[in-house]
Amino acid sequence: MGGIQKEKSRQKGESGIMKIFLTILITVFLVLAALLIAALIHTLCIPKKVSDYKPHPDEKRAKKYAGKLSRMVAYDTTSHQGIHDSEKFLGFHRLLTELFPLVHQKMEKTEIDGNLLFKWEGRNHDKPIVLMSHQDVVPAEGEWIHDPFSGDIADGKVWGRGASDTKCSVMGFFQAAEELLAEGFVPEQDVYLSSSCTEEWAGDGCPKLVEELKRRGVRPYLVCDEGGGIITDPIGGIKGNFAMVGVFEKGKADVQFTAKGNGGHASAPSPGSPIARLAAFENSVEKHNPFRVKMLPEVSAMFRTLGPYASFGLRYLFENLWLFKGLLTHIMPAISAQGAAMLRTTIAFTMQSGSDAVNVIPQEASVSANMRFIPHQGMEESLKIIRKRAEKYGLSMSVLYQSDYTKPVDIHGDAFHMVQDVIAQTFDGMTGNPYVMTGATDSRFYQEICDNVIR
Repeated sequence: MGGIQKEKSRQKGESGIMKIFLTILITVFLVLAALLIAALIHTLCIPKKVSDYKPHPDEKRAKKYAGKLSRMVAYDTTSHQGIHDSEKFLGFHRLLTELFPLVHQKMEKTEIDGNLLFKWEGRNHDKPIVLMSHQDVVPAEGEWIHDPFSGDIADGKVWGRGASDTKCSVMGFFQAAEELLAEGFVPEQDVYLSSSCTEEWAGDGCPKLVEELKRRGVRPYLVCDEGGGIITDPIGGIKGNFAMVGVFEKGKADVQFTAKGNGGHASAPSPGSPIARLAAFENSVEKHNPFRVKMLPEVSAMFRTLGPYASFGLRYLFENLWLFKGLLTHIMPAISAQGAAMLRTTIAFTMQSGSDAVNVIPQEASVSANMRFIPHQGMEESLKIIRKRAEKYGLSMSVLYQSDYTKPVDIHGDAFHMVQDVIAQTFDGMTGNPYVMTGATDSRFYQEICDNVIR
């Protein structure tokens, strides 16, 4: 009899536990359903937008601009690390004088070792603006449809090295100033045109121009450099043209990992050779990425501004980041390399060396990599993490070059809003969307004298 009562008591206890479990499960389900429904209602309340901007070029002006850019591209301004060819850039400056005479007649010009700084005096001097670009280009390697220094105009494009990086910016800034000077326009604030000749190898050109501004006591309110642009279909599911504005750039380092061993002949290999350890290390980093993902406020803001233009599924996610931020943060690296680069520090293995003969196991082998640092895991922490991983495989690490991430621009500040307003006025209501600049530019040198460096 006592056994029966114990069994009934046990069953009753189990039943009670099951009821509690079901109650919790149902509660969780109802809360989740309520959240999803709330997100759905919020999404439905936001009107769908369409980005229908299309350029309407003036044919006559377009030909004039293309002709000027063509001549600039045709002038070879290739730069090489540690080599300064001042005569090459002085020749390019003579071309600029010919193409933009009013800029050279009416602005104050300063030339420092091939680097240019023009001052366009405004009515006021408390919030000066710097418009920057670079004259130099990287070497033209590989095969080209058109000769890299032909400056050919074909198929509605100017072809050649530097056409987009960044003689187009040099031409755009100078041409705009040339036309406004012809109209007698005086800017509200001082405007500086800044153009270095060592950008492609992170040389000392731009720092010299920054030092000159510091010497004059100039602290720019806004600096605009290369980086973003008008992008077509920036993300799958979002159609149209969108202006992307870089609000900070990731840090950068070039690192080398070295493995040492006894070496020997390939006919009698021992396990754990230098190349094998390097390969195991690289595979480890590729398969088990050591860097933490996080959605920064600037990335969240990008999704929010793009959200109204997205397909319904993406709009549902982007307009409800309060609910889906964690989900997006973890799935983006799996579906997009560019998405991953906006969320964490990256490392790319780019160069490897070992034996000089195919049948010899080297005593020493090395692999080089390029790293890009994100603010939530900056240069010092990221280098420490990758060094620790390398040491597990018996590798040494040396840092060949390093530069940390730049301070993010305040996307709620007046300077960023001014850039957005200019974009909207110039391109028929187009919005300026913040994004993370994963490349490296000269503009990072300006952060010591400017809080609003836009790319």
